[in-house]
Amino acid sequence: MAISLPLPTASGAIEAYTLRGSAPVKPAPGLTFNRIAYSAAHVVADPRAAIDPWLQCAIDWDATIAYRQRLWSLGLGVAEAMDTAQRGMGLDWPTSLELIRRSLDAAKDHPGALVASGCGTDHLVLENVKTVDEVIAGYEEQMAAIEKLGGRLIVMASRALARVAKGPADYERVYGRVLSQARQPVVLHWLGDMFDPALSGYWGTRDLDAAMDTALGIIAAHAGKVDGIKISLLDKDKEIAMRRRLPAGVRMYTGDDFNYAELIAGDGWGSEATHGKSDALLGIFDAIAPAASAALGELARGNTRQFHDILGPTVPLSRHIFAAPTRFYKTGVVFMAWLNGHQSHFSMVGGQQSTRSLPHLAELFRLADAANLLEQPELAARRMKTLLALHGIE
Repeated sequence: MAISLPLPTASGAIEAYTLRGSAPVKPAPGLTFNRIAYSAAHVVADPRAAIDPWLQCAIDWDATIAYRQRLWSLGLGVAEAMDTAQRGMGLDWPTSLELIRRSLDAAKDHPGALVASGCGTDHLVLENVKTVDEVIAGYEEQMAAIEKLGGRLIVMASRALARVAKGPADYERVYGRVLSQARQPVVLHWLGDMFDPALSGYWGTRDLDAAMDTALGIIAAHAGKVDGIKISLLDKDKEIAMRRRLPAGVRMYTGDDFNYAELIAGDGWGSEATHGKSDALLGIFDAIAPAASAALGELARGNTRQFHDILGPTVPLSRHIFAAPTRFYKTGVVFMAWLNGHQSHFSMVGGQQSTRSLPHLAELFRLADAANLLEQPELAARRMKTLLALHGIE
């Protein structure tokens, strides 16, 4: 029986919508990938905690770790305590460290599971940071805590560094110090200001080409300590240009949630394998995990057409979830987890479920259906109807 429900449009009108009824894609058993693929993973809030949700953070640890176990079961790695987990938007450093500890412990039950953890300076009181030395000390404090747990590092972009740096030389000094101390190769993280306005002018300039030169210079000077760099600029040409200039063996981890299918497939350019394709570290993989896994499996088998057939329909959904203001994309990621039954509620740390409108979420529902990403259509429709009722549409 067809499933229908009333959905609002961007103009405010209500239109009947009938689900397509197509079965979601399922990854083949025993899949292997020829790309490294991390999913930045969201956290599940605890809506029963007696806290002030705008000011305090409460996590449902069981549901949060269960979601990571799902990602590992699909062959995806977990990029832990990153911006998808609302780092800097409700998730504080003490809770982030506990999340990292729990995730690393859980990964021990999944042989071969990949975990890399966000290391930043977000425990510093931004307004009080005055010097680059304070930024270095901030990074070192988080590095020591994560490495003590046995974790690998993703060196996150620092709001504090963007605030106090006077130019590229300050970035070179900070990253040189951090990389020289890292116990094992790290992933660097270049997050564009569409994701976080406080990172505007990162690497010491608003000129992206000049910023890229600085980042590449730092990587070249410490290539043995850099596994790769994730860039999230939503500009595929910038990513390709940088990918082609990376030192041998240093990976490009695409963070482009608009063009990931094309970038992961690659163009085969260059004598270095890493110059002609991107690996992945993506927030959207949280929301489309089964499709991402199935597509990557097909790509590893040389079935490029099937890769695009699976992943291509997810791109319109991703572009919608990451639409401006892009920093609110986490709401769409959590909404997808709720629709698909991976958590029992649509509540977020910091009350962030309120950052997207009902018409935005209704269009997300349509696009998820069009991409065959509603894993339990009856449940998804029932939960969407609950949300509609809360907004006066029954």
